[in-house]
Amino acid sequence: MHPTLPQRAALDNASDLTRKNLVLTVQTADTERLCERPPKPNHARIRAVSFTLTNMPAPTAAKCYRFGVFEANADSGELRKQGIRIKLNVQPFQVLLMLLERPNEILTRDEIARALWPDGTFVDFDHGVNSAVNRIRDALGDQARNPRFIETLARRGYRFVAPVHTTPEGSSPPPSPEPPIPDPEPEPETLNFLATAQELPKASQRTVRTLFILFQMMYVGFYVGALANLPEIGELFSVLPRPAAALTGLLVTAALLIPVRAFILSATIFHPPGIRARLLKLWPFLLVADELWALAPFLLLHHINLGLALSCTALLAYAPFAQRSLILMGAAEPKPS
Repeated sequence: MHPTLPQRAALDNASDLTRKNLVLTVQTADTERLCERPPKPNHARIRAVSFTLTNMPAPTAAKCYRFGVFEANADSGELRKQGIRIKLNVQPFQVLLMLLERPNEILTRDEIARALWPDGTFVDFDHGVNSAVNRIRDALGDQARNPRFIETLARRGYRFVAPVHTTPEGSSPPPSPEPPIPDPEPEPETLNFLATAQELPKASQRTVRTLFILFQMMYVGFYVGALANLPEIGELFSVLPRPAAALTGLLVTAALLIPVRAFILSATIFHPPGIRARLLKLWPFLLVADELWALAPFLLLHHINLGLALSCTALLAYAPFAQRSLILMGAAEPKPS
């Protein structure tokens, strides 16, 4: 039995709709069951056909964002540099995706806070946003003063300034006339020879925190020991051109650095919000003081020989850099849940 023109049009429309991500459900019923009398022999069965169209969402491929030598996979939550995976926690990676979805657009701090923490969450939003952005910059090797990827807009938010290419997962990157972003040239004032958080080894937080506390206790011992033996130290300084000035400098630095070490110790124990950034800002000043106090073994020349004092000084010269590494490894941060 041939369909009539309206039936053919309905079938054609249904066929078109199925090609547009719609589910076509066909229900049939024999006319034998609808009619009281049986059909005549040699009479073709007529089936009643009804169509039900249901919307079906189109499958979406996971997105990969490529920028420079980096690739961020939104589905797996992985950040890679030239195929090598770079560790980045969930919240910083979520912020990175928000920036990649809107390149060259301002992403406000309020938008980031609303995406990371729902209403009713009690948290230091400013510290949380700053920490997330800082971790992204550490992972990308980016700098706030000379940004290649994330630009900070004072009192407004952040903006991703590098070219971004979006492709489905597994596809090859699109051809781009733009060359890859080169690594920044070393800047003497930024001390680029220092290790980044990604270059440091992984260690348990208990070990890192214990070593950091021992460093602080060692320096406190230097300060207290020097102040307790001023007559002996004054005798050692008597051979210097200006012994009074040297002794005054020792008194002043020891008196000032004792409360500084007490602050660092309490921050390491109680890990207040933002302590990692504060300690890193304080580190350049401690570097100068610690290098001066690396000469502390020479204050014991009445008890040890010159060679032992020199070898101990050489070891202490590295101590401030070891402390910086321990800060980056999470010495003062709370234990992750």
